[in-house]
Amino acid sequence: MARLVSTATKAMAVVVLAAASAALAAHDYGDALHKSILFFEGQRSGRLPPNQRLRWRQDSAIHDGAEAGVRTGVDLTGGYYDAGDNVKFGFPMAFTATLMSWGLIDFGRSFGAHEAEARDAVRWATDYLMKATATPGVVYVQVGDASRDHACWERPEDMDTPRTVYRVDAAHPGSDVAAETAAALAAGSIVFRDADPGYSRRLLGRAAEVFEFADRHRGAYSGSLRAAVCPCYCDYDGYQDELLWGAAWLHRASRRREYRDYIKRNEVALGASDAINEFGWDNKHAGINVLISKEVLMGKDEFFRSFRENADNFICSLLPGISGHPQIQYSPGGLLFKVGNSNMQHVTSLSFLLLVYSNYLSHADARVPCSSSSSAAAASPVQLRRVAKRQVDYILGDNPLRMSYMVGYGPRYPLRIHHRASSLPSVSAHPARIGCKAGAAYYASPAPNPNLLVGAVVGGPSNSTDAFPDARAVFQQSEPTTYINAPLLGLLAYFSQHPDPAQH
Repeated sequence: MARLVSTATKAMAVVVLAAASAALAAHDYGDALHKSILFFEGQRSGRLPPNQRLRWRQDSAIHDGAEAGVRTGVDLTGGYYDAGDNVKFGFPMAFTATLMSWGLIDFGRSFGAHEAEARDAVRWATDYLMKATATPGVVYVQVGDASRDHACWERPEDMDTPRTVYRVDAAHPGSDVAAETAAALAAGSIVFRDADPGYSRRLLGRAAEVFEFADRHRGAYSGSLRAAVCPCYCDYDGYQDELLWGAAWLHRASRRREYRDYIKRNEVALGASDAINEFGWDNKHAGINVLISKEVLMGKDEFFRSFRENADNFICSLLPGISGHPQIQYSPGGLLFKVGNSNMQHVTSLSFLLLVYSNYLSHADARVPCSSSSSAAAASPVQLRRVAKRQVDYILGDNPLRMSYMVGYGPRYPLRIHHRASSLPSVSAHPARIGCKAGAAYYASPAPNPNLLVGAVVGGPSNSTDAFPDARAVFQQSEPTTYINAPLLGLLAYFSQHPDPAQH
């Protein structure tokens, strides 16, 4: 269990949480939600639909898959660019789809008028993932040569770098990316169960096929495709967590006993309790335990009690004044901080799990026991929601710099984000092609980006001083990603309807 820390640390935590209850300004979470969904339109690859709202983007990568298609006829158009580059990385894209879907599944009613556009954002990903898994025994996991792409600064509409296609198969396994893809398709099937039953059934059927492939041919995709996927999206934590994660989503979507038995049978072998202070595109352990613990808290399945215990320990590791975990810190301004790049990916994903778990606890009239050998404490669902809301409010501007880290939200936000399409003139403003190296002048310019990537949340402060240089070159802090925004959708939807954490 998480150990309790010093009185001084507790006092600091009281200050942090007090700031949360006396927010600097009332936020329009509904507007932030709308903008956060709009961001995904700026990340679209392929032929853009007539209702595209970010009009400075145009069609791009409309022949993706052609290289593989010479012999297979595969169509890999569509999907999302992961960040400020022009590569389609399947691993983070699938995680993005899973998290967007989870937000809609658990907080769908809170999306209100934005529910349909959030579903559209999910579908842009799941349609692509269906294409990427259309060939039995194969999962296409990346389109684009990352090293060649990153050597250029050019618009996606202009890009002329190789659109190399990478795949995993029986001879070159990738259980991690395949099982995450299965999770995304299974979660998506729940999202579309009422809105499009036929599509929902196709998603679930494909999810089962892809999961079976992932489990039968075990191995990490960075072992099969190291030169292509590393260092951008290497699997640093192994494929075992994705197998449990995929099984958990298939169980939730299908309620089939085989997935329940698979989870319990493989709980120890696949490390369900490992590294539970992590949750992101590479490490699913905390998410697995929170997702499965719902079964226990709802009184449906004591079979999974150990997962609830793991989830409790994870939650305790995040709470200010209770956490003693060395990898979980809070900045003086109250931002959850983990050592590494793109800190906001941790802020949004961990805050999302806090909110989800508080929801499960509230329905079960339960609390989180956090104890040590000498003392004990129990955190209420309200406390969890306050911590999550404090992080959302920090992103939206309640921080020492009084800066929103969401582009286009509030009076002050990042202007020089590390994003090719945003930082280069649009095709309508500059019809002539801008070559690979010609874009360097725009990259180095101190001028604000000409195209507003509305809703993009950047990596944000990456140290404990709450500092943020608004500079393209500092990509660790100025680059937005789809997996920063994905868990934020559920958070913003919930707080748009429940701005007071004490109310549920």
